[in-house]
Amino acid sequence: MRFVDKVALVIGGNSGIGLAAAKQLVAEGAQVFITGRDTQTLEAAERDVPGLRAIRADIADAASLNPVLEEIRAKYGRVDALFVNAGVGIFCPVRDVTPEMWDDVHAVNLKGAFFAVQRTLPLMGKGGAIVLTGSIGAVLGVPGNVVYAASKAGLRAVSRILGTELVKEGIRVNMVSPGPTETPIINRSGLDEAGIAGLREAMNTAVPMGRMGEADEIAKAMLFLASDDASFITGIDLYVDGGSVEL
Repeated sequence: MRFVDKVALVIGGNSGIGLAAAKQLVAEGAQVFITGRDTQTLEAAERDVPGLRAIRADIADAASLNPVLEEIRAKYGRVDALFVNAGVGIFCPVRDVTPEMWDDVHAVNLKGAFFAVQRTLPLMGKGGAIVLTGSIGAVLGVPGNVVYAASKAGLRAVSRILGTELVKEGIRVNMVSPGPTETPIINRSGLDEAGIAGLREAMNTAVPMGRMGEADEIAKAMLFLASDDASFITGIDLYVDGGSVEL
């Protein structure tokens, strides 16, 4: 029960890692708000997780976060833990990347993530924690991953600067970088069924533990960094990847 009397906002909390984190936060006593772009999954999350508040917002449109932030301000006046998890991915060889592909991914993963943090900061103060979802793709030369990897590498740079500027205010900023993880994003990678199956097999082979991670496993690391258990930790990028980077 590390989050009793805490207010948490999970941006991109309607599926995958974000939803897993939201469920764990509720179980540990937090007042939890989630956002996402898909109305059906938001409604399902609110229905299935008692106490969860789900509000539609598109991280690529910073102004769309205003309703959830205003509701939090009116009810609680603060955000204690912010999780920025929303993300999109695409696999495409460098010769085939278009400006539209680049802009669509970076509008969510990099620009969207930064402005989501910026808009939430007025509700945060001493003791607050921000956890950004990165990717080990930011440090690996995976063919076809240039657009996604660049966005997550940029987000890693953003997390360092946020941490540097906010540490004196008592706000900690950390990143969790998952390895291959079984989440819905793999089905939105732009590949057909055969391509997705091949990608999943390649991921399993590449991970020293011989499998993909589960959303709950990544979420546990995120909650640790947002909790007082990590009160002397800021600025890190925690790989939760079955040993993919270090082994």
